Amino acid sequence: MRWLALLLLLACPARAETIVAGLSQTSVAITADFTGEEILVYGAVKREAPAPDGPPLHVIVTAEGPQGQVVVRKKERRFGIWMNGDAVRVDRAPAFYAVAATGPLGAILSETENLRHRITIPRAIRAVGISSEARDAPAFVDALIRIREVEGRYALDEAGVSLAEETLFRADVMLPSNLTEGDYRVRLFLLRGGRVVDWQEQVIPVAKAGLERWIFNLSREQPLLYGLLSLLLAAGAGWGASAAFRLVRS
Repeated sequence: MRWLALLLLLACPARAETIVAGLSQTSVAITADFTGEEILVYGAVKREAPAPDGPPLHVIVTAEGPQGQVVVRKKERRFGIWMNGDAVRVDRAPAFYAVAATGPLGAILSETENLRHRITIPRAIRAVGISSEARDAPAFVDALIRIREVEGRYALDEAGVSLAEETLFRADVMLPSNLTEGDYRVRLFLLRGGRVVDWQEQVIPVAKAGLERWIFNLSREQPLLYGLLSLLLAAGAGWGASAAFRLVRS
């Protein structure tokens, strides 16, 4: 068996170019004053020989939050009022998704590789069988992408990766303040001629911390105490505002 394994290893050609990468931080803590976080993704291309001739090297970086099911509803005006109309259930959509690249994705990434690795935003969303749920169902997926782009949860920057001498690269990924807890996958792709020659994945845990974590746990584990505490804080805030108003008038 050892001879067979050695023969298989020799038969497989070594990859000419591989990724060596790192992240500026290994975790993100959501605190009460959290306003977002910027992650620096940096790395280099490792070669055992001079860079091959042919199409130029390109790099794509994606950051993806936890996946979840989403129901997209269409507002319709009926009898003079707005109400929910048709709805489409999207099987899986990331809570956050950002793509940065060294060039336009349509020029540097083939559709085959995009389908294989699910790199672009539409490919990261799994919406199988939605055509039977509503008329013009793909428009619901487009609306989901548009809304999350406005919220800062989906982003595409086709000039967001800087590449020097086809060796060193870096990208800055901005995480918004409305993050969802979970493991965030950061993927890096090396491409030549539209084909992925190497890729790597790293994970950044995102979790609430400090007072934010305490309040969240209290609301889930002690809802009665959480409700009483909320009422007490609201009453205290009201009394304080009233006292301040009386002080100003006097």
